[in-house]
Amino acid sequence: MRKIREEWFYNIRGDVLSGLVVALALIPEAIAFSLIAGVDPKIGLYASFSIAVLVAFTGGRPGMISAATAATAVLMVTLVRDHGLEYLLAATVLAGLIQILAGLVKLGAIMRFVSRSVLTGFVNALAILIFMAQLGELINVPWLTYVLVAAGLGIIYGLPYITKAVPSPLVCIVVITAVTMVFGIDVRTVGDMGELPDTLPVFLLPDVPLNLDTLMIILPYSVAVAAVGLLESLLTASIVDDLTDTPSDRNQECIGQGIANTVTGFMGGMAGCAMIGQSMINVKSGGRSRLSTLCAGVFLLFLILVLGEWVAQIPMAALVAVMVMVSIGTFSWSSILNLRSHPKSSSIVMLATVAGVILTHNLAIGVLIGVLLSGIFFAWKISRIFRVSSTVTDDGRSRAYVIEGQLFFASAEDFMKAFDFKEALDHVTLDLSRAHIWDISSVTAIDMVVLKFRREGAEVELVGMNEASETLVDRLGEHNKPGALERLLGH
Repeated sequence: MRKIREEWFYNIRGDVLSGLVVALALIPEAIAFSLIAGVDPKIGLYASFSIAVLVAFTGGRPGMISAATAATAVLMVTLVRDHGLEYLLAATVLAGLIQILAGLVKLGAIMRFVSRSVLTGFVNALAILIFMAQLGELINVPWLTYVLVAAGLGIIYGLPYITKAVPSPLVCIVVITAVTMVFGIDVRTVGDMGELPDTLPVFLLPDVPLNLDTLMIILPYSVAVAAVGLLESLLTASIVDDLTDTPSDRNQECIGQGIANTVTGFMGGMAGCAMIGQSMINVKSGGRSRLSTLCAGVFLLFLILVLGEWVAQIPMAALVAVMVMVSIGTFSWSSILNLRSHPKSSSIVMLATVAGVILTHNLAIGVLIGVLLSGIFFAWKISRIFRVSSTVTDDGRSRAYVIEGQLFFASAEDFMKAFDFKEALDHVTLDLSRAHIWDISSVTAIDMVVLKFRREGAEVELVGMNEASETLVDRLGEHNKPGALERLLGH
């Protein structure tokens, strides 16, 4: 009971109000994402309701909002164009099953390989994309739109100085809507984005042939959606963890996202994942528990089915003001100042992640670039912490080499360069007590050193290897096998 109270009911008022704000902001976004995918607006709206409600119960990060997203919608465009809606629904179901499998095999642990620089770059890029997405509502519009947006931002940032009893974004939406209705101001509204559905979603099987051909059509899309969805969800969970100082269960989040997408596909909705923008709105509006996510989904369905006529009157200017607030709050402004003080490699990783996301509008590609660069920089740094020293006996016939540091693919070349194979020696000792051997590249380098010294007539002895290194050398090493030098040189 204590766990249920902590995850659901310790912040009821804040969660209910923040859920309402999120639901209002979800409507135009869900419609827009449906249009991106090339499907009817109700597909995105049903998906947002279904995913939010299901993740509230099955996810691993309380307070995080999941719904239909642009990140997954753009991956479905070609599938919808070439094969139709039913194949999108089938791909959504399969993507969910893949995500469930990922959670069961503990793939949530991959987040440990995402560095802080990549996470900062991801956040900054998403903040920029959120702002850029609002530009369509700010270009070639009546001048009163700018006044309404400015007024909305004034309410959002000014009201907390007067009272924090009600989330300022909710007050912004209500006040701006009331003003436009009372004074008859003609500006773009939610209703202009697309027709809102007036019926409940129904549970149906996707109308596709159950054969191998169908599987081969949807599998590439499902894998891509599952991967991008989990990546964005796990990154968003990490951000919410930091904002709320509470932990999340990443593997459970993978399973929760999978269950939500699987069921959503059967309810006529498109695939989705966690939404950093809506999650930021939720947290900044006071949402903390699973109740806020549930309320967002329930309120969304209530708003479009019961209050659809009123919701359609909400001016886009009010929602733009909310999203501009989100983009400003999401961006890590301190990261700009830190460019001068942080290590250059960290700054490069952060900027590369931002550039990758902005240029491709694909979060997965930007993060992949950042993780790849982080790995390269890390390997380079570790390879620098490596040295080989040696001492020779008084008669000059024996030399002992002491290897210190991590011996792997990035340091193997420096390792090879440390030896003089032309020196006339009878005995060579390689002391590896201060080193660790990591991979096939380092084992091959040791083989080459041993075999080259033997070719020059020296006896070679390996000493001091730890158990893991010795096991690797025994299993992969070639230097004690006939014809080993010729095989290695041949490769």
